[in-house]
Amino acid sequence: MRMRALLVEKSESGETRAAVQQVDEARLPAGDVTVAVEYSTLNYKDGLCIGPGGGLVRNYPHVPGVDFAGTVEASDDERYAPGDKVILTGWRVGETHWGGYAEKARVKADWLVRLPDGLDTRQAMAIGTAGLTAMLAVLTLEENGLTRDRGPVLVTGAAGGVGSVATTLLAAAGYEVACVTGRPEQETYLRDLGAGRIVPRAELAEASKRPLESETWAGCVDAVAGDMLARILGQLKYGGTVAAVGLAGGTAVPASIVPFLLRAVRLIGIDSVMRPYRDRVWAWERLARDMPMEKLEAMVEMATLDDLPRLGTEILQGKVRGRIVVDIRA
Repeated sequence: MRMRALLVEKSESGETRAAVQQVDEARLPAGDVTVAVEYSTLNYKDGLCIGPGGGLVRNYPHVPGVDFAGTVEASDDERYAPGDKVILTGWRVGETHWGGYAEKARVKADWLVRLPDGLDTRQAMAIGTAGLTAMLAVLTLEENGLTRDRGPVLVTGAAGGVGSVATTLLAAAGYEVACVTGRPEQETYLRDLGAGRIVPRAELAEASKRPLESETWAGCVDAVAGDMLARILGQLKYGGTVAAVGLAGGTAVPASIVPFLLRAVRLIGIDSVMRPYRDRVWAWERLARDMPMEKLEAMVEMATLDDLPRLGTEILQGKVRGRIVVDIRA
C-alpha cells in the first residue's frame, strides 16, 4: 500500500527539498498504533523541518508534521481500538519521528490523547500544538494567582498561532487582554478575537535601563523573549507571572533580578512537547469546554499537503496569521 506524504529529502551537498510523493506504508517507523490522518496543522517548527531542518531533523528522508488528528486504523495497545478518534501533539513527532504530513502515521500509544467530547478532528487541529500551549500558559497564570480583578493580561506575538488562541481564551474567560504586534494591519483581527488594547511592538522592543517601571500587567503570555521579555518583567504588577511560550525575539534575556526580588514576579516556561499525559488530557478538556468555536474558526486558513512547501517558508518569515489547518485527504 502506498500513501501520499510530504517527503523532505537532503542531497549530498546538504540542500533539502520538500515535495508531495507516493510513499510505501512499509516505510512508516515502528509504533504501537497506526492512524489514518485526517488533519494536521502548521507550526514554526514545521517550517524549520520542511526547510533546512533547523537542527531538529536527524535523519532524511523525513515526513514533518508535529501535530495530527485522525482515526485509529490498527493498534497493538489495548487502550486504543480501530475507529477511535485521537490527537497527537509533541513528543518530537515530526522532528525525529515521522509526523502528520502523510495519510498514515505510526506512533507509540503513550503519545496519543483521545479526542475529547465536543471537538471534531478538524477543530482539534485548528487548536493544535499552538492552542494546547496557549491553554497550558493560561492555566499556569491562573495557578499562580491571576484573577480578573488584577488588571490587563499582555499577550506578545499576538497574531501568531499561540498568541491568537491565548487572546481568545483569556478574553472569553473575562480577562482584559492587551495584544502586542508588529503588524498594525492585524488590529481588526485581534480585536475580533477579544483584544481590548493593541500595543505596538516598538513600545516594548527595547530593554529599559531601569529595572522597574510602572506596574502595568497582571500577567503575560510571551512568545517573543529577548529584550521585550526583559522589559515586560519590569512592568509586571506585584506577584505577576509571565508564561514563556516562545523565543521569536531571541534566546538572550537581558533582565534584572530586581523585579523578582522587589515585586515577587515569576517567569515560568511552558513546554507542550514532553508534557505528561494527565496535563494534556486536562488541557484538551478545558479547550473543548472553553474555546469559543466561532472565534476559532475566524483564525483558520485551510491548506493541503501541496501548499506546505510555500507555507513553510512563509511561517519562518512571519507572514502567517492565526492557524493553518492542513486537510491531509484533500
